[in-house]
Amino acid sequence: MSQEKAKTYSAEFRESAVKLANESDKPIAQTARDLGVNENTLHTWINKYSRPLAQDKTVRTDDHLYEELKRLKKENARLIEERGFIKKGGSVLCQGATVKYAWIKQHTTEFPVDSMCRFMQVSRSAYYAWLQRPQTATEKEDSELATIIHSLFKKSRATYGTRRIKKALFDQQRTVSRRRISRLMDQENLACKTKRKFKATTDSKHDKPISPNLLDRKFKVGQPDQVYVGDITYIHTQEGWLYLAVVIDLYSRQVVGWSMAEHMRTKLVNDALLMAIWKRKPDKGLLWHTDRGSQYASESHRALLKQHSISQSMSRKGNCWDNAVSESFFHTLKTELIHHETYQTRSTAKQAVFEYIEVFYNRERRHSANGYLSPVDYELQQMAA
Repeated sequence: MSQEKAKTYSAEFRESAVKLANESDKPIAQTARDLGVNENTLHTWINKYSRPLAQDKTVRTDDHLYEELKRLKKENARLIEERGFIKKGGSVLCQGATVKYAWIKQHTTEFPVDSMCRFMQVSRSAYYAWLQRPQTATEKEDSELATIIHSLFKKSRATYGTRRIKKALFDQQRTVSRRRISRLMDQENLACKTKRKFKATTDSKHDKPISPNLLDRKFKVGQPDQVYVGDITYIHTQEGWLYLAVVIDLYSRQVVGWSMAEHMRTKLVNDALLMAIWKRKPDKGLLWHTDRGSQYASESHRALLKQHSISQSMSRKGNCWDNAVSESFFHTLKTELIHHETYQTRSTAKQAVFEYIEVFYNRERRHSANGYLSPVDYELQQMAA
């Protein structure tokens, strides 16, 4: 007797399993897998424990109502199942039979084959016949590529599109067209995180002195630690706002300094710039470009710049394009991380942003301005050249 056959379940377990199956929006098959029981066994328990019992021998169960309840539950399970199909396989519906077969094969652990074949409008027997036939060379290569693409996409935290994946494959000595990558990503149901608008935090309505726009949108820099740009943004948590100030080296787009706090006082931007100075030790004459925020125009910030022989540059009034690199970083941060999370505390948000900047963005994320190398890799490559 197998180990599965030897299993026994208490009445409490069975009743709880039925309750979970009836109240969950998952298909019964998925609930069975979650619980580690056979799907047919769970159906048997549902039939037994869901059926209303008579109060006494003189009270009979209304079989008609019971059958209707069963039918409605079955119909609800089917609709939930199909909703899962649409969510995961909607992009495959307009593809050819081979692509549909590949999608069905990929999701056999999630959904019943019969249901998937019916939804994809393909013959069950044709699907099994396709499984038995030998794969073509192209199909084998597609299968291998799909696995690699899925791994690259997961490593990118669901942020890479066809361009970055194409470059990552090229680095692995694989030349693959973006069209083919797009097809395989659709087949794997891989979709990049979507963008969302966010508000600026700049307070430029002040009477502090304004520096001229010395940078003048010259964002291409030939040497490290020549030009830094910076800005401030905010992150929502259940405790309140967490503010983030960054310093970015235009040479490689690396975040070389950052600071986070529950306030937007000048100390926030001073701490971020000091981190960059201590870490990179730039020579005298560094150009520091920001917007016209009151923090950057403050007396203490200007004193810090003078102390380290740093020249100050500021964007023109109301012109976000003059500080486009900083704006772009914050947009990327919020698109790829912030807008997909709910932070209970400032501490958890701070840890997440720290990990994103120092582990992912600086060292792993491919940047288009660097020929799709990460900022750190780009600097290392240029040093070795």
